[in-house]
Amino acid sequence: MAGTSVVEQRSDHIGVTADPSRFGLRVVDDALQMEGVPLQTIASEVGTPTYAYSAAAIETRYDSLARAVGRGPTTLCYAVKANSAQAVLQLLARRGAGADIVSGGELIRAQRAGIPADRIVFSGVGKSSDELDAAIAAGVRSINLESTEERMQVAARARAQGRVASVSLRVNPDIDPKTHPYLATGLQESKFGIGMEDALAVARAVHADPSLSLVGVGCHIGSQINDAQPFLDSIDRMRGLLETLRADGIALRQLDIGGGLGIPYGPEDPVVDLETWGRAVTEATAGFGLELVLEPGRFIVGNAGVLLTRVLLRKNGEAKRFVIVDAAMNDLLRPALYQARHVITPVRVPGADCDVEQADVVGPVCESGDFLAKDRTLPVTQTGDLLAVLSAGAYGMTMASTYNTRPQPAEVLVHGDDFDVIRPRPTVEALLEDERIPPWLA
Repeated sequence: MAGTSVVEQRSDHIGVTADPSRFGLRVVDDALQMEGVPLQTIASEVGTPTYAYSAAAIETRYDSLARAVGRGPTTLCYAVKANSAQAVLQLLARRGAGADIVSGGELIRAQRAGIPADRIVFSGVGKSSDELDAAIAAGVRSINLESTEERMQVAARARAQGRVASVSLRVNPDIDPKTHPYLATGLQESKFGIGMEDALAVARAVHADPSLSLVGVGCHIGSQINDAQPFLDSIDRMRGLLETLRADGIALRQLDIGGGLGIPYGPEDPVVDLETWGRAVTEATAGFGLELVLEPGRFIVGNAGVLLTRVLLRKNGEAKRFVIVDAAMNDLLRPALYQARHVITPVRVPGADCDVEQADVVGPVCESGDFLAKDRTLPVTQTGDLLAVLSAGAYGMTMASTYNTRPQPAEVLVHGDDFDVIRPRPTVEALLEDERIPPWLA
C-alpha cells in the first residue's frame, strides 16, 4: 500500500493553487472561493453534497465564445442537457442564448426560462409524437431530422396540425474526433445522424414535402474536442451537399456545426484557443452565406461548477486505501460511466509540501462502481474534511439519480459575494410522495 510520504504522482491541489481561475475559483487565505463566497460557507449553510455554480464564470464563457464567432451571423444554442437548472437557463437567456434541446421536457424548461422558440433547435434520434407536436406548435427554429423514418413522422405530425415544420438535416460526416468512445457521435457506427450517402435524397424529399421547410444542414461529431481541425473536417464533408442543394435551387438559412468544445478537467489539460478556433471556423463557413449555429454545453458550464462533499470516514483495505465521502455515483455519474477524471481537492488548500497519499475516493452507494476517483494522489484527509470535485458544472446534476433512496444534491448559484439555493435538497419523504400502494396491499 502506498504510504503517506512516498507517492510518485503529483497531487492535483498544487495545480489548482497555481491556476484556480481555470476551474472558476479563487484561493483566498489558503481556501477555495467561488467569486466572493468561500466554498466552506456554502457547505456550512446548505450541507453536502451540493453543486455550486458561478454566474460570472458562465457569463464569461458564453461571452467569450460569442465574441470568437462574431464575425458573421451566429446563434449560440446552449445544450440544455449539460446543465438544465432553471436559474442557469435564465442567466443564459439574458445573454441572448438559444437552446439545443433533446426532449419535450427540455423544451418546456427552455421556454419557461425565456428562450424564444425561434432560437431553439430540437435534436435527438427518437422524438415522440407528443414531443414533435409540442415543438411544431411552439414553432421552434428547427427540428433536426436524423433518419428517413423521422422525416415522415415529422411531416405527418405537421399535417395533423395544419402547419409547416421547420427542419434541418443532421448528417453523419464519419469524422473521428479522437475522444472517449461514448462521446463520439459522428462516426458511421454511431446512432446519430443521416449517412452522407443518403443525405441528398432525404434533403430533396424534405424540400418536396409541403408540410416541411428545409432550413438547414448540420452535424455534431462529439464532445471534448480541443482544436478546430475535426470541425473543419466535418465542414468540408458537408460542403458538397450544400453546393448541390444550392445548385438545385434549395435555399437554406443555417449551418449547424454542433457543439463539443472541450474543457480542461485537470491542471495540465489543454485549453481551447478560442480566438484561433473561432477564426478558423468562421472563415471556413463564410463562403456558404448561411447563419452559423453552435450548440455549446459543457464549454459554457463545465468549469463553472463544483460538487462539494465531506469525508465520512477512512478505510485501509488489504490492497488499497479508501477515502469515503458523502457524494456518490448517483450524485456524479461521470467517473463510473466514462471513467472521467475530475480533480478533487480539499477546500482548505494545503501547501505543496503537505503529506499526500494514494487512495480511491468512493461513496456510500452499494456498488463496486461507486467511485469519484481511483488511485488518486491526494493530500491526507481526515473525517469531516470538506472536498471539492472540480469541473462538475456539466453532466453532473442532470445525470444524478436517487439510487439507494439517496436524495439528489442541492444546487446553488453564486453571484458576487452572495449565493442563492436554486434547488433545495429533497427529503426522503418527498421522494416517496409520488409512489402509490395498490388497494389490495393497503
